[in-house]
Amino acid sequence: MIRKLSLDPPAWNISEILRYARAKKDDLSVRSLIDECCAEAEPVLSYHVCYTVQDISREKETLSFGMINTSSDTLTKALDGCDRVLLFAATIGTPFDRLIQKYSRVSPSKALIFQAIGAERVEALCDTFQTYIEEEYQARLRTRVSPGYGDMPLSMQRDIFSMLDCPRKIGVTLNESLLMSPSKSVTAFSGITNTCCHKKKDHCSSCGKIDCAYRIS
Repeated sequence: MIRKLSLDPPAWNISEILRYARAKKDDLSVRSLIDECCAEAEPVLSYHVCYTVQDISREKETLSFGMINTSSDTLTKALDGCDRVLLFAATIGTPFDRLIQKYSRVSPSKALIFQAIGAERVEALCDTFQTYIEEEYQARLRTRVSPGYGDMPLSMQRDIFSMLDCPRKIGVTLNESLLMSPSKSVTAFSGITNTCCHKKKDHCSSCGKIDCAYRIS
């Protein structure tokens, strides 16, 4: 069964916006610009998620759930010890994309800040949604992983979109280049477990991509 949720706006995290913008925390002009952009963005933001929970079956090195069969080492490690997986898509909506496009033409500095706001908002939505699922299922969720992360191919997006029916459920589409629209959208897997696991808010310490511009040391 595919479910759809519309969630309340998550709390803003200005430090994360600064990080995504690669700006200094003590730069007052940037802080002022962020405040201005947040105020403009807030009325057009929406917070929608569609999701399913699937049982996992294992045969040798292959994981299977729903219509997905994979031998990805990254996903295998992420789901180690779990017999169920949460698969979801989340978006903050098309109107926010239009805001980015508008300022890409007239103000590159604002466009940069809106890109950073979009990244912070969709990640905050994912965090809020995962907390909701933990409470709903009275369980713990492992750190989420997405296609393109580790050895997970982007082509997995096609199976995810087929399973979740993202265009109809939350208005997210996938083009031939496997890019999502709206651009500030996320698809992810998260293992469901009944054992306590340490959740890292920034996810960086569990990621092997050490050359990422947004990595937290």
